[in-house]
Amino acid sequence: MNTHLLTRRRLLRLATLVFGLAAWFAPVPEGLTDQAWHLFAIFITVIFAVIVNAMPILTAAVLALVASILTGTLEPEEAYSGFGSGFILLIVVAFLIGRGVVSSGLGARIAYTLVRMFGKSTLGLGYSMVAADCVIAAAFPSNTARSGVLYPIVYSLSQSSGSRADDDTRKKMGAYLMMNSMAGLSISSTLWLTAMAANPAGAAIAADMGVEITFLSWLVAASVPCLVAFVAIPYLLYRFFPPEIKDTPEAPREAAQQLEAMGPLSRAEWITGMTFVGMVVCWALSKQLGTDNTAIAFLGLGILMLADIFTLEDLKSSGDALGTLIWFAVLYTLSTFLNTFGFMSFVGERLGASVEGLDWPVVYVSLVVLYVLIHYLFVSQTAQMLALFGIFMGVAIQSDVPPTLIALMLLFATNFFSVITPQGSSANVIFAGSGYLTQGEMYINGALVTFANLLIFLVVGTPWILMVAG
Repeated sequence: MNTHLLTRRRLLRLATLVFGLAAWFAPVPEGLTDQAWHLFAIFITVIFAVIVNAMPILTAAVLALVASILTGTLEPEEAYSGFGSGFILLIVVAFLIGRGVVSSGLGARIAYTLVRMFGKSTLGLGYSMVAADCVIAAAFPSNTARSGVLYPIVYSLSQSSGSRADDDTRKKMGAYLMMNSMAGLSISSTLWLTAMAANPAGAAIAADMGVEITFLSWLVAASVPCLVAFVAIPYLLYRFFPPEIKDTPEAPREAAQQLEAMGPLSRAEWITGMTFVGMVVCWALSKQLGTDNTAIAFLGLGILMLADIFTLEDLKSSGDALGTLIWFAVLYTLSTFLNTFGFMSFVGERLGASVEGLDWPVVYVSLVVLYVLIHYLFVSQTAQMLALFGIFMGVAIQSDVPPTLIALMLLFATNFFSVITPQGSSANVIFAGSGYLTQGEMYINGALVTFANLLIFLVVGTPWILMVAG
């Protein structure tokens, strides 16, 4: 790290410390206890640190855990309670299973198969990459990890077509495919409850507020708007951010060559694929079968370990899973106790007063639009969901918005707004850093895609959710 960046990072960390102390010692608003306000000060300081990029979210969460205990804001058993939450373990285990999908070669095979079938044009390539992402997303709860599967394929397709990042050929194909893949992650993450780490966390918060969201109910509610977005978004980018190369007759042939080099389905791919399908079926029928989703995830991991597809060496190198367990558990715990201490209801009452008397459809649309626009300030989808989801949902319920509708729509928005800025999701980083896209192009096209997603989910998704979920 050069001296300039190091100095900037130190200044940002100093600013974070000053911000946190100012929040801690600020007068406690009437209606709140000291404990609730101090926990909020710790929580908002974490959010501030992440927004200004003063430190990684894992570092901020660890410091918040320490601060909450040493200041007496939380008892140790309260502060550590998130580490025993089943849905957090589900996320971590699914991370590990996702690594098996990559190491077995199954993820690349699915992508190359779709390219061979639909890759005769650049638009077809765009659709095939989004489709591949949607297929593997069900058992891949990290959109960042999925970007690592898709990026090498997109990069290879661009390079082989003579579209390079370091010269004036970047817009021949690479720029469109990179932007389209970023946009596709916003759709695939919305489609499945298990496709992004924040989804089951949000479902757990919704359950605490009286709304039950299962794997199957999420999929049914998301299916129609996601299908419309799948059809619309690649074509929209194709029209407004067109590639110079429209036809790609060589792409299916190259994909076929890659598949030929891979050979027939290996034992590892067969086992991974069957495990993947079995897990999805069990998750979908968990309510009818009376099974625990986390136990199913552990069963899938156990099968992959028995088959030597996921090894102890893989476990040792899976630092992202351990990091996710720590920071997710900490932030979820802080968010939960903010609600327990009455902070969420306190803020909700004041936000609710501002929309008092308005018809629920007006409140509903206003809250969803505001929730999406606020993401311009966040660099973490999960951090925003943990900070605002419970508050926005509480205000909506007070205004007679159907609880299931607002819960699902806010959680869907947590995914479909991910491309609003280059830093709006960690999944964007690898594509944003490819060299094929300028900052201006990412902001403009990110706003276009986010607006289109918002319109699709409000116009198509709202009546569909009301019909299937009540």
